[in-house]
This record gives sequence, C-alpha cells and structure tokens, in this order.
Amino acid sequence: MRLPEELQFIANARMTQKTTDVRMDDRVCVITGATSGVGYQAARRLAQGGAHNVLVCRNLEKANRVKAELESTYGTRVDIIQADFAILSEVRKAAQIILNKYPHVDVLINNAGIHNTTRELTTDGIEKVFAVNHIATFIITRLLLQRMIESAPSRIIQVNSQGHRFGGLDLDDLNWQKRRYKGLQGYGASKVAQLLTVWEFADLLKGTGVTINAVHPGEVKTNIGMNNGPLYRFYQLHIIAGLLKNPVISGDAIYYLAAAPEMANISGQFFNQTIPEKPAAHALDRELGKQVWKVSEELASLG
Repeated sequence: MRLPEELQFIANARMTQKTTDVRMDDRVCVITGATSGVGYQAARRLAQGGAHNVLVCRNLEKANRVKAELESTYGTRVDIIQADFAILSEVRKAAQIILNKYPHVDVLINNAGIHNTTRELTTDGIEKVFAVNHIATFIITRLLLQRMIESAPSRIIQVNSQGHRFGGLDLDDLNWQKRRYKGLQGYGASKVAQLLTVWEFADLLKGTGVTINAVHPGEVKTNIGMNNGPLYRFYQLHIIAGLLKNPVISGDAIYYLAAAPEMANISGQFFNQTIPEKPAAHALDRELGKQVWKVSEELASLG
C-alpha cells in the first residue's frame, strides 16, 4: 500500500538507488563544505571518477588533509579555496577567486551547512543558520551563474534536507526576534528558502544548458550540529548515530546527479538521494519563492 504523499519520503529512502559509472575526467567540480560527512564523500567519489575538485572550506588544515588523500589515492587534481560561509564577504571573495582561476565550471555542489540549537547572529546581522545554509549558497550560485552558463552543459546541486519539512520560514521574522528560536525550525527555514530559490533558478536557467536540482543526501552520519553543547553532542553520538547510515551513500547519490547522462536535461526537482520526490507543500509556494528571492538578493547585497 502506498504511503500518503506527505510520508512518501520514508518509502523512497528504502528504494534501490540509482548509480552511474560514467567518468568525470577533468571536469571542474566546486564543492562547498567538503572536509567531512556528505561533502567529503562527494569529493571522494568525484575524485574516483577523475574530476578536478575545487574544495571551498573553512578549515584549511582539514582541507589540506583531504586534498593530500584524494590526490594520492586517485591521482586527480584538488584545489582549495578558504572561506567561512558565516561571513558573506568571504563567500563573495571565494566566488571571485573561482571566476579568476577557472575558465569553466562544470559542477557546483552547495553542501556547506550548519545546525544550531540556539539563536546566533553573524557579523552581517543575519541569523547564522539562515546565513550559512541559504544566503551564502545563494551568493555563490548567483556569482558563478554566468560562468556556468558559459561552461554549459553544467549542473548545480543544492544539498538540501528532509529538514525542510519542519518549516519555520517567516519572512517577517527571519532573525527570530519575535519567536523563541527552535533549532529544527531554524534549520528548516533555511532549507525551505533554499528550495524555493531552486525553482526560481530553474526557471531562470531554462534553455541555457545549466540544470539545478536539490537533494536530500540520506539519513547519514555527519558532523553537522556538533558545534552545539555537550548534551546535544552526547545525544547525537550515542543515540542518533546508531540509527544513521554511512555517508558514502550520499557521495554516490551526488555523483549520480552530477554525472549520469540521463540527468542532463532534468532541472528544478527535489531528490531523495536519487529518487524524485515531492517536497512539503510550503516549499512549493511559488509566490513565496519570489518574495524569498527578493529578500535573498537584499541580504546578499546582490540586488
């Protein structure tokens, strides 16, 4: 018996996932947040497929370790660009470095993200989870968009989450000044905003040869949220972790979306790993999406 539509994501997660062995030799793949978890596994799988990885990371020491490992294991090129996605000026600088250094960009994987249990503002005055998960992603995507059009066919992959189903997006209270901050809803708000702009990007990119899709990478073990207090970390490590899968499945799913020939013309969709899926209704409100786009441009100083 088929589950109700709003619960279909449970069944989709159990389905046999799609894979591809198509090579990505010398394709320039920009990946944000690639030193652990989902981003690391995506970089590893892309390196295995021959891609030229450009890792945009906050922690230079960790990034250098990943670079050394991937280059020695797979013999592919790995470059590093340092940027803290909580500081929007660093995101703009990273995008400019990419534009200056790489004549073409074949794949952009927006993976960097955080989860906070308490409200925190960035130096730009934006709630931190919203700034990192959505606004920073919006900035780097917008700034690289023309280069990706020039590089077409090319693909943009937004690493999203089933956490978008938690909701939490309120354009009149993005900084949670009027509401008590709730970690799951704060995270959900950022992922809803990201999804709503995916549909807008997809419309904007029609006919350009550039596709954009969002993906839930699976219920996997990552370091997201480990910046929170000891009680949260204990809960994650000793209770939740045992229920989660190896993030290698996320790397395989992202590689499929980045490389599979059958994905060449598919754009503006949400995937549960590699299974197309309908997001929550509040993440499909196109009128709200246009408002989110406008607010995102203002917060990103891109208007």
